[in-house]
Amino acid sequence: MTKTTPFVEFIRYSFFSIMGMIAISCYILADTFFVAQGIGTNGLAALNLAIPVYDFIHGTGLMLGMGGATKFTILKSQNNKKGADQIFTNTVYLGVFFSLLFMAGGVFFAGRISTILGANQKIWQMTTTYLKVLMLFSPAFIFNDIILCFVRNDSNPKLSMIATVSGSLFNVVFDYIFIFPCGMGMLGAVLATGFSPVVGLIIMSPHWLGKKRWFHMKRLLPDTASIRMNLSLGFPSLLAQISSAIVMIVFNMIILRLEGNTGVAAYGIIANLSLVVLSFYTGISQGIQPLVSDAYGKLEQKRIVQFLRYAMGSMLVLSAAIYLILFVFADPIASAFNSENNATLHTIAVTGLRLYFTSLVFAGFNIILSMYFTSVEKAFPAQIISFLRGLILIIPIAFLFARLWEMTGVWMSFPAAEFVTAVIGAGLYVKYKNRKWA
Repeated sequence: MTKTTPFVEFIRYSFFSIMGMIAISCYILADTFFVAQGIGTNGLAALNLAIPVYDFIHGTGLMLGMGGATKFTILKSQNNKKGADQIFTNTVYLGVFFSLLFMAGGVFFAGRISTILGANQKIWQMTTTYLKVLMLFSPAFIFNDIILCFVRNDSNPKLSMIATVSGSLFNVVFDYIFIFPCGMGMLGAVLATGFSPVVGLIIMSPHWLGKKRWFHMKRLLPDTASIRMNLSLGFPSLLAQISSAIVMIVFNMIILRLEGNTGVAAYGIIANLSLVVLSFYTGISQGIQPLVSDAYGKLEQKRIVQFLRYAMGSMLVLSAAIYLILFVFADPIASAFNSENNATLHTIAVTGLRLYFTSLVFAGFNIILSMYFTSVEKAFPAQIISFLRGLILIIPIAFLFARLWEMTGVWMSFPAAEFVTAVIGAGLYVKYKNRKWA
């Protein structure tokens, strides 16, 4: 990582990471588009109710992958092979445990989860089908996230990107094949999504099964210290994904009361676009993580500050460009997901696109700052930022704003929560910046 300038390193890692994260987010966006075209408004509403479970699964995978890979990078920079193998082995143990947990939930509780998420009689069966199959594929999602993080941090960000893009392309192609020529409906959509991470794991196999890798499975008993370190460092990544799930669940509940299934379908368009848009910031944050952790392990504080500045500058430019596109093209974007030409859905979605995404700068700042703290082993401030934006602020603000301004309040609650979190996050940075490596 030190053979080129810090800026070139940042561009290389961030570009590949952004492309990879966009590809992962497109798993669900592809489902959204093809379900909207092939099944209609009810299918879109059912999918939107099920997506928070995907966020929990993907968030768990990122928690384990980012937590383990962060410590792995620090140990690698210190040439500690034994410690690197130990953290990888314990990450795999955690992956098996959570995979079994999600699979059991899919087999025994998919219908109950659908009901809890708000599925009514019209969409309950579609929601349950999607959830059950999705949760049965949880080992593929979780281990794909784990291996992606370790391969990227093992100096191979390009292969990680190729694997995720290939998986996403597989999902797009087979979404179309399963839903249209095969007529499999919601089952086809979730099968295409479920097999996508399998493709990614196969493409990365030359690295994670190769002899040149720095991480290996060892015959070790689970180590409490390693597991605790993994979960602590990775927890902000889980919360970042859970925040999306929490927002969707809360918004679905509120919008069902205000606008019914049509409103939920309109929000589905915005929520799924949000997964893609926020993946830019997640990609930047995951791109700087191995670089910051490597510099941290080598006690190179100047490089740490440089990477953070590059990340924030890139975030500002991207935010301006993305919001301009969404504002100008809100009408055609909403129309692309409105196969039934539902006028109410179109109106709600266009307004939502222009209001909801005023949050971009604040959300990007929070995501990058949280990962920065994680990368230098400052888990506590990272967890505070993640808790604020994912649990503590968004729920009361959403209910309050919806009560005051109905749908306009719903759309503005997300920017408000991200703004307050950003102010607090900036305060945390000021507090920690004069401490060693903060």
